[in-house]
Amino acid sequence: QVQLVESGGGSVQPGDSLRLSCAASGGTFSSYAMGWFRQAPGKERENVAAISWSGGSTTYADSVKGRFTISRDTAKNTVYLQMNSLQPADTAVYYCAAKSTYRGLGSPGVYSYWGQGTQVSVSS
Repeated sequence: QVQLVESGGGSVQPGDSLRLSCAASGGTFSSYAMGWFRQAPGKERENVAAISWSGGSTTYADSVKGRFTISRDTAKNTVYLQMNSLQPADTAVYYCAAKSTYRGLGSPGVYSYWGQGTQVSVSS
């Protein structure tokens, strides 16, 4: 059983940056592929970034490509989402999730473990 705890959300202005963290415990972190999702009010949960267990492969949604970077630190059992050039459309609750197999972006149903989410709000 893997427990995931996100942190780093907040309220920022357009063009600002934030770094989200997701700390994992209770399992073998290095064996899991990880993903970041977001869900805005009234919208479906969207997979914006994914990273393989080794960190050697990453995939991004078109909406964040070139602005967001996913990374992981196995020594710290933590996955990160660096978000630059934030826009109001990025406003959402952000979740990290874990699954056993990396296949790029995926639907929420293929992920086994979830964090509680952290709010990101972008407005002027």
